Amino acid sequence: MSLPFEELDYQPTPLGELILRRRRVPSLDDQEVFEVKLGDEFLMSSLFTAGEIALADLGLAELEGDTLDVVVGGLGLGYTAWAALQHDTVRSLLVIEALAPVIDWHQRGLVPLGPQLTADARCRFINGDFFALAHSPAEGFDPQEPGRRFHAILLDIDHSPRHLLHRDHSSFYESTGLDHLIAQLHPGGVFALWSNDPPDDVFLQALNDTFATAHAHVVTFHNPLQNRDGTSTVYVARLATT
Repeated sequence: MSLPFEELDYQPTPLGELILRRRRVPSLDDQEVFEVKLGDEFLMSSLFTAGEIALADLGLAELEGDTLDVVVGGLGLGYTAWAALQHDTVRSLLVIEALAPVIDWHQRGLVPLGPQLTADARCRFINGDFFALAHSPAEGFDPQEPGRRFHAILLDIDHSPRHLLHRDHSSFYESTGLDHLIAQLHPGGVFALWSNDPPDDVFLQALNDTFATAHAHVVTFHNPLQNRDGTSTVYVARLATT
């Protein structure tokens, strides 16, 4: 059995101190939980993954075809990438992650889904700034194929369009930033975003101004530590097919 609490990795990064830790929760029959902190921010926990999984499932549900090329912005503990790969329609998956240690966790098998993601030939990790690449359609997300377009872009980096990990991300959530993003989508392509906040009417309007359709889905999940339900939001926007 693992230790009650263990710090698996610590790395200084430009965004703050990055910590991966594992602990057992006695109140949940000693369930093993993986957690990630960045500076003072609590980023994610393997105990709460419904929103990350719903991001992939809701986004890909909008698409037809069996040769889908997908981008995931933000690797984290890997649940959005893993959920996307459960769809047989996904032909290729690029995961854009700004923090190299997070990629290293998966490649070293320090996190539960690492071996599955690294073993899937469809999945490739890219160490890069999602927001910088989103603003540069000529370069694009795939360094092996500049200007490549995708059928879906699934984003889970900031806590919400208002609660950002870095202030430089703010322009992405405005209409001009979204215009750069759609240049990297095929006609009919989908952009989906996870948010920890309730639906934001201002951001939803920016999506509707840019895409043919846009919806905010409230995802409900159970919090076993507090014995109550919590919610997150998944925005799904789709381009016109022509």
